[in-house]
Amino acid sequence: MEVHVYDTYVKAKDGRTMHFDVITGKKDHAQAIEYGKQWLESVGEGGAEMTQNECQFCHSQGAPAPVAKSIEEQGYYIQKMEGCS
Repeated sequence: MEVHVYDTYVKAKDGRTMHFDVITGKKDHAQAIEYGKQWLESVGEGGAEMTQNECQFCHSQGAPAPVAKSIEEQGYYIQKMEGCS
């Protein structure tokens, strides 16, 4: 499965920067932002600003099995990088 990676930096409520990738099965920037907002809501950061300024397309690549499974089940996968709980 080919996936599309959106590099994302969001300011958390406590001021720290959350760095994560939104990984999707379709190359759709608006949908990647919506997926990122859904995930932020699920971790208690629903008020964080997430626009095209915070979420940028990075690259496409093949997906390992756990990533592909998550995308098949919910449409996206979040790869936590820095500052994510």
